Amino acid sequence: MSHIDRALRSNIKLRHLQLLLALNEFRHLGRTAEFLSVTQPAVSKMLGEIEEMLGLQLFDRSRRGTEPTAAGLAMLRFARSVLADYERTRDEISTIERGVAGRARVGAMVVGLPTLLAPAIERLKAESSGATVLIEEGDLTHLLPKLRLGELDLFVGRLEPGYAAPDLLTEALYDERMRVVLRPDHPLLAGATPPGWHELAGCRWVAPPPWASMRVKLEQQFFRLGLTPPLDVVETASFLGQLTLLRDQNAAALMADSVARHFAALGLLTPLPLAVEAEVPPVGMITLRGRPLTPITQRLQSWVRAVAAERAG
Repeated sequence: MSHIDRALRSNIKLRHLQLLLALNEFRHLGRTAEFLSVTQPAVSKMLGEIEEMLGLQLFDRSRRGTEPTAAGLAMLRFARSVLADYERTRDEISTIERGVAGRARVGAMVVGLPTLLAPAIERLKAESSGATVLIEEGDLTHLLPKLRLGELDLFVGRLEPGYAAPDLLTEALYDERMRVVLRPDHPLLAGATPPGWHELAGCRWVAPPPWASMRVKLEQQFFRLGLTPPLDVVETASFLGQLTLLRDQNAAALMADSVARHFAALGLLTPLPLAVEAEVPPVGMITLRGRPLTPITQRLQSWVRAVAAERAG
């Protein structure tokens, strides 16, 4: 057994891993010490102990602060994974002791939130009010690393084919088309007929960043019709940002049809009766292959499937 293997299996403690993550977060010995409620010499001593155990330098120190080395980055990935498993096991044992149902950690795209995940959670809570569900909103770029590290148990959203990988288990549930939306009192809605793509090309758009597949599909929609894509664009990956800008400015946006109808029922948006020809991936779930799900996460999955089946029916 190598000394690194021995250190990782026997010598490295949770407090060591917590220190590494804190040091990476603050990049400063003093601020790390303040966060951990210990002295700066204690932080330096513990970091030195970890590096001595591994025989590797994990952080470069300078007057400007600390920066992880290549070995440090590898240890940080290890620390996140171990601490995520520890927290999941601790929470599961704690809920068993308290006699409640447990905890599920879900990463979700907006397309899967209001009309799929939210109803599934409502049914789960009706079965067991003690069940806890943590929801982290984002896209696959942000959420898949957390799923792989064990910080999330389940992903609900669009199954972008570019992110398919052998370590991921995907389950498609239904297709979800896109819809153009405006605020209800948008000037383009004042006419006798709804606006077309020509009018929309000249107005402001709230769009995803250029790297997002949906941004590419939006521009392709205009090119397909022989139009120049909008030049007046505000870019955001945040749904709250999108909704705020739609409400506060004369902007248009693309939104999943079910999400658009959900917020239209609340009087916040008006979906347009325009055909959006963009091909979009199905909505579904992703879990990590080989990682057992907690009973509460499995139950939540069942309710997500049930809600999706009702939509399809």
